[in-house]
Amino acid sequence: MTLRITDQITIADWELTESFARASGPGGQNVNKVSTAVELRFEAERSPNLPDPVKRRLRRLAGRRWTSEGAIVIFVQDTRSQARNRDIARERLAELVLSATMVPKRRVATKPTYGSVKRRLKEKKVRGEVKAMRGKVDE
Repeated sequence: MTLRITDQITIADWELTESFARASGPGGQNVNKVSTAVELRFEAERSPNLPDPVKRRLRRLAGRRWTSEGAIVIFVQDTRSQARNRDIARERLAELVLSATMVPKRRVATKPTYGSVKRRLKEKKVRGEVKAMRGKVDE
């Protein structure tokens, strides 16, 4: 089952690896018997479907979820259902890749106005004078 991100980007099954573990937390006997936690691993660096700029942004967005081998690891143990945890992990991966496809807006450097610079310097001078007036009084 391929994971469709956009019209141009789809993630094939061979790029995804799922492993299951026992989840921690509440759940009674279910916690001790059933492996409901899901670890979804996506080989992002080797993916032919992701353009290079998207891979670079994805690496920055993934943070510590990005491994040294170039894979993204998403660990989900939110619910007591293994199937629901699998769906949540796939949704989180899709959201992460989708956010990496959006090109950030370029920041335009601005300069403070002449008047605002003058006001700031005047206020600094006034504060300095107030502080200078503090202290011991000489007779």
